[in-house]
Amino acid sequence: MLSPIFHISEVSQTNEEAFISLPYLLYKDDPNFIAPLETETRKIFNPATNSFFNHGSCTRWILYQENKPIGRIAAFVNNEKANNSGTPTGGIGFFECINNQDAANLLFTTAIQWLQQKGMKAMEGPINFGENDNWWGLLIQGFRPPAMGMNYNQPYYQQLFEHFGWQKSYDQLTNVIDLHIPFPERFEKIAQWVVKKPGYQFKHFNKRDFKIFSEDFKDVYNDAWQNFEGFAPITSASIADAFVRMKPIMDEKIIWFAYYNNEPIAFVVCLPDTNQILKHVNGKLNLWGKLKYLWYSKTKTIDRIRIIVMGVKTQFQNKGIESALILMLKQEVVPRNTIKEVELAWVGDFNDKMMAIHEATGAKLEKIHRTYKYQIEH
Repeated sequence: MLSPIFHISEVSQTNEEAFISLPYLLYKDDPNFIAPLETETRKIFNPATNSFFNHGSCTRWILYQENKPIGRIAAFVNNEKANNSGTPTGGIGFFECINNQDAANLLFTTAIQWLQQKGMKAMEGPINFGENDNWWGLLIQGFRPPAMGMNYNQPYYQQLFEHFGWQKSYDQLTNVIDLHIPFPERFEKIAQWVVKKPGYQFKHFNKRDFKIFSEDFKDVYNDAWQNFEGFAPITSASIADAFVRMKPIMDEKIIWFAYYNNEPIAFVVCLPDTNQILKHVNGKLNLWGKLKYLWYSKTKTIDRIRIIVMGVKTQFQNKGIESALILMLKQEVVPRNTIKEVELAWVGDFNDKMMAIHEATGAKLEKIHRTYKYQIEH
């Protein structure tokens, strides 16, 4: 029986601040927590800044206990992916909750009721109302400070999910390359061999040619992921959204594309771990936050970069292209004498080929984020 002191409300203009600020309350004593930028969170739930509203819908709730916010959740339906698995499937995300199973259950069941009204018979979570390069999966191993866009939560969240009845769908592994350690000899030889092969060309991203690179990215991405369950082609609008989001922190020389006879065949998108600086602004890029960001940008050196996505066309997989792209990154960042680690993020445990690439680099496992599935109607 749920306690009568719990009260749940849909998010509106009058209580959106409570939704945005809840993590500050729950993690105020956690030294590993880095507040996500409030502006980025707001963009996800704004139809003017998130193209997923063009083919989906979303709503949010806040849970109160004696008028104090103690939990939140968002539920959404992406019409382009909802029916790809054969079972109409929605999603939940941006889940936060005190360590109370009844409170978590109320959040989950409220989301289920909304998803049922939308015709959904299953749900995944925690996921993003957007591409899976951000805010995806529940952290179950590696409770360290997160990179920008990476979910962070308390260890007890796993219990809240699993006691409700969520079942594992897949894990996403984050491995880390220590740049002080040379690549294994075999990996280095394969990469060098590919780079020198006739017909292959490697070049880094250039913002001025965004439209060209955007189309190359879409071409490779939609080929590389076409055989994975639940795949839906990425759109130009979604790529443009991501570019706007990444532009302030983007380093053109750590985003690389591979071509064969001028045909785009692969890419790797890497970003600096700006959370090493953003942790000082506490999620707020107001005037004071911007001043602090500028100050720490000048006094703090970012020593970690993160590969957020890598893709190789099906025809060119298992040909060492991934190794060559990683070598391009290494040759760019090592001479800087500032970058110590490369985070290889978001390889699904179902992606044997990419897991093998990570292992070949000598990377070590650092974090695991789990995506769960729940059958609403059996």
